[in-house]
Amino acid sequence: MDVTTCLKSLLLATHQYRDNRTAHNTVQLQKQVEELSGLRCGRLLSSGQVLPSECISGLVELAGDPNTSPALTGTIISLLARLACDDESREVLQSSYNLTSTLASIIHCQCNTPGEPLVLQCLQVLQRLTYSSRIFHCANYIHELIDFLVSRDDDITMPCLGLMANLCRYNLSVQTHIKALSNVKAFYRTLINFLAHNSLTVVVFALSILASLTLNEEVGEKLFHAKNIHQTFQLIFNIIVNGDGTLTRKYSVDLLVDLLRNPKIADYLTRYEHFSVCVSQVLGLLHVKDPNSATKVLELLLALSGVSGLRLLLCDIVFRPAAPRLRTAVHRPGVGLDAHQKTEPGLALVQWLKPPAEGEESCCLRALQLLTELLEVRQPGEEIIYFGLLICVCVCVCGCTPPWSTLSWCVCVCVLSALTLPPLCGEDSVRGVVSRQLTSQICLSQVEHLLSYIYMYVCSSEVCGEAVLKTLELMSKLRQQVKDMETSFYRILQDPRVVTPLSLALTSSQREYVQTGLRLLLEATLLPDFPTLVLGESIAANNAYRQREAELSVKRFSGLKEVPAPTRDSLSGPPPSPSHSIHSLIDKLHNGMEVCGTDVRVSEIMDVYEQKISALASKEGRLQDLLEAKALALSQADRLIAQYRCQRAQAEAEARKLASLLKDAERRREELQVCGGSLNALEADRAKGDIAELLQHNARLQADSQEHQTLKGSYNQLLNRFNESERLLKELQVAHISLTKQMDTLQKSHETLRLQHDNSTVCAVPLAQYLHRLTVPPPTISLSLFFFLSLSLFSLSGLRGELRNQEERGREKEREREELEETVDVLRKELNKTELARKDASIRASSLELQKAQVEARLQKKEDELNKHSAMIAMIHSLSSGKGKSDVNLSL
Repeated sequence: MDVTTCLKSLLLATHQYRDNRTAHNTVQLQKQVEELSGLRCGRLLSSGQVLPSECISGLVELAGDPNTSPALTGTIISLLARLACDDESREVLQSSYNLTSTLASIIHCQCNTPGEPLVLQCLQVLQRLTYSSRIFHCANYIHELIDFLVSRDDDITMPCLGLMANLCRYNLSVQTHIKALSNVKAFYRTLINFLAHNSLTVVVFALSILASLTLNEEVGEKLFHAKNIHQTFQLIFNIIVNGDGTLTRKYSVDLLVDLLRNPKIADYLTRYEHFSVCVSQVLGLLHVKDPNSATKVLELLLALSGVSGLRLLLCDIVFRPAAPRLRTAVHRPGVGLDAHQKTEPGLALVQWLKPPAEGEESCCLRALQLLTELLEVRQPGEEIIYFGLLICVCVCVCGCTPPWSTLSWCVCVCVLSALTLPPLCGEDSVRGVVSRQLTSQICLSQVEHLLSYIYMYVCSSEVCGEAVLKTLELMSKLRQQVKDMETSFYRILQDPRVVTPLSLALTSSQREYVQTGLRLLLEATLLPDFPTLVLGESIAANNAYRQREAELSVKRFSGLKEVPAPTRDSLSGPPPSPSHSIHSLIDKLHNGMEVCGTDVRVSEIMDVYEQKISALASKEGRLQDLLEAKALALSQADRLIAQYRCQRAQAEAEARKLASLLKDAERRREELQVCGGSLNALEADRAKGDIAELLQHNARLQADSQEHQTLKGSYNQLLNRFNESERLLKELQVAHISLTKQMDTLQKSHETLRLQHDNSTVCAVPLAQYLHRLTVPPPTISLSLFFFLSLSLFSLSGLRGELRNQEERGREKEREREELEETVDVLRKELNKTELARKDASIRASSLELQKAQVEARLQKKEDELNKHSAMIAMIHSLSSGKGKSDVNLSL
């Protein structure tokens, strides 16, 4: 939704709510206000349109109505706060809509509940509206507002103090009303207690109010006494450098500026020992890309330069190397000067001399004003100390396109050219520094812009003309040092558009302006294409215009004289001639004789003459308008004729230049045709040799590439064998672990059987002895004993056989284990050999890769050279009209 549609909907919702204040209409109106708040409607109040004026008037009326709901009132105040985005809008809200009284009435209605958000919102908007503006104490609810602010000592102390500081500053009526209050002494004590507050903003507000109310009284004498004024200076400078934000810095600067208005306090500041260090820290704030902070800092520096005892010291601080920084008790990162910042203070001032963005023109003009005032107090012979800064100013101002929306650019160029650059160009050393920084293109483009601006805006032609002449004077003094400066200077002097600023200078009433025009005229009259005739006509037209202006001013002054009244004697005789009657009537009126009020004839004659005089005056005004229109048309015709002559001269010069270029091109073509034949054979032989060398180099590169591919294949094979060997090694390690476990088990079984064998052997010895005894005399053996012996022998033979079997299996396992260990050792040796071979192959591959990259780079370079030779051969063939065609194949 656009702004116009939203305003129409808002106006309709306002009328509906005013006629019938239902909940639905309240919601609709609040919704429309919120929608308008979400749109970008900057400078809506200053546009002068009827629709926004009606909407704002209705909203202000509803906000001031006590029957309006607090939520809707808060929404309306939020919208008004968003609309008051610039000084012009705030002025409109105060003067046309009386918003200050409306907000004061809201606060008065809510004074019993000061903790409401609506009261805080109104105080914040009032603080923004009343900053740097005077409020009449006789306005509605202003006395009640002051009483409310004086009696407050709670959570809304800060906005109350800020609003009170705005109301008291430069407002004698409000100050008188506050001093006449019964509780003013308690109010003073409260403000003095606030000086020890932990918030720097509250401290600044309290000091501002005390300075406005008590600076020239007994309380102020004690508060700002010579014993403690230095601590006050240190406190203010610390707050400016290390403040809580832009708001605190703004009020701190205003406080110090107000204190400097007192001659006694200004004298105290000249004797302040830390002044240089504090000002250096304040200059460091100019490095921050914040136009609001920079504006206040420049305002403070301008106020300091206005003190006679501080201007020279301030000039030394700005243009000389910075002094050591003063360590402050509170340091916030990003505020003030950095310890490692090596930029000089003067360069921080130069950055605000650039063409400003929207809303920053005040910074540019204040920086220019400060620089101008500081340059006026420079000591003789010390220009070179800060001359680099002046060069930065010159390049900064002259190297950018001016903003033609205002005349600030022309003013900047005129002031800089008049106060800085021309006086400095008198010395050779200084002139050399300027010539190294300034270029002819910068001066040429600047003069072109200014000349165009003269013809676009006639009202400011004198300012722009002065800027053009100052720039030309600078070019005249630097034409021997700067490259192409002399050519540009003479080119501008022959431009017919320069006639206008020259004629204005020669017919000016300023002596310096006339002398500058005469110096440039002496240079211009020596040129063949200078429009002397046009200059004479322009001077004559200017003189005629000035003469007409003088005559018209004399006529206007004589027409304003009192017309005398006719006498009775003039009415008794015969009717005179018209001219004689008019003159006689004027003479008689001039004699001061009274006319009777009952004489109808005299009054009728007076009416007739008044009508004739008014008719003659209107006719004279129309003739004057026609004359001015004709003069303007004549000047435009002269301008068009001059432009046509200039364009024709430029066209003729370009034609002559093109003819000479054509002759040079034909001569060079003939020379190339003569030497083309001899160059063709030589270049062809050289190209053949280069081609043969490139083919050989290509063959070597192909061989290296094939070798690289072979090595890569062998590397891949070795890598595969290595992977297979690793896999076999892992399998053999697993088998070795399992066989080791089996061998341990067999060893345990072998030990067990050996123990059993030993036991059996021990039991078999007595049995053998017993059997031996039985075989000597064949005794009679019982059947049971025989069976016992047989079983024993049988078990003994079985144990021996089993023992032998176990020993055989153990020996077999031992042989298998030894064979596995031998196999593992062999595989380990082969794995080590494979690893070494892989490392060698990797090293060779990396070296071959590097060699390949180098060879490819050389090959690319040779191919580029071959392409160049091919292009040269083709060009030679084209120059020689196709003679001696070469059959060389340039493709690889």
